[in-house]
Amino acid sequence: MGKVTVQFLGSGDAFGSGGRFQTCILVSYENRHFLIDCGTSALISMKRFGVSPALIDAIFVTHLHGDHFGGLPFLILDAQFLSKRKKPLDILGPPGLGLRLHEAMEVLFPGSSATEQRFDIGLVELEERRATEIAAGPIVTAYRVSHESGAPSFALRVQCGDKVIAYSGDTEWDDTLIEVASDADLFICEAYFFDKRVRYHLDYESLRDHLDQLRCRRLILTHMNEDLLKRLSEGDAESAEDGKSITV
Repeated sequence: MGKVTVQFLGSGDAFGSGGRFQTCILVSYENRHFLIDCGTSALISMKRFGVSPALIDAIFVTHLHGDHFGGLPFLILDAQFLSKRKKPLDILGPPGLGLRLHEAMEVLFPGSSATEQRFDIGLVELEERRATEIAAGPIVTAYRVSHESGAPSFALRVQCGDKVIAYSGDTEWDDTLIEVASDADLFICEAYFFDKRVRYHLDYESLRDHLDQLRCRRLILTHMNEDLLKRLSEGDAESAEDGKSITV
């Protein structure tokens, strides 16, 4: 069985709670490397933890909020001017990804979206519940969840050889998560508050109420705000932290 390494380059929320970087998860196997989400701080966190942006084969985006996709303009510009990237980069995400990325690049760096790249960027807008395979190897399937971002928001299942990495993205409790986590070797799940229930985000207590339905082999919490970070000792779930690396 092949080994898959997962490193949390960013495990925080949109507001830097606990001094953590925004969501960015590096998955590596069989000399393939891809990111799940690419928050605005992604390039900083990659360089903090010694991860070369040029290694990345693909980026899977769950939804179009800045703390999950806002790092893409910086990563693309780094590839063009610093990393001197030549190999293709696949970016997969929800419908509207192409337009939102264009708009983000123009707001942050006017004219940058029209710059001719030295490498090909393959933009793929994922279809709900349709397995999509890319040249870099992984097979990703997107599941619509309950989170408003101006476009569909997804949880993802990524098949890496004989291993499955699942991720909730941002969402309030949704029974779809039972399907997303089913038989996954690792389920990475948002837990924003400890027990406060707010629309579009998942709290730890609600997740705990459904743990017996999640048939995953390992569960790790992420995207935690100050409330949950201060109360982690009250729960019994494993949690992410910036730089943490595990083997699945």
